[in-house]
Amino acid sequence: MPEPTEEKLSYRLVTGPDTKEFCERISTALAEGYVLHGSPAATFNGTDVIVAQAIVLPAAIASADAAVANAVDQLDEEFDGEGHA
Repeated sequence: MPEPTEEKLSYRLVTGPDTKEFCERISTALAEGYVLHGSPAATFNGTDVIVAQAIVLPAAIASADAAVANAVDQLDEEFDGEGHA
């Protein structure tokens, strides 16, 4: 019986030591269709540099943009466009 396909998360924060393996994890996610979201973050835990990179699926960005556009449209309707520069 085939394994059920796991639904991809829209947003992921990938973290770990700044190693080749971390870069491979990010590269794999990019190959799976994720895109980088924002700048990476780095800190030092006393031994290793620990990095974090947010990644998102492009559909999640489009969905969020559409939600914002709808909210702005609703506000415009409520205020008849008053109060906008």
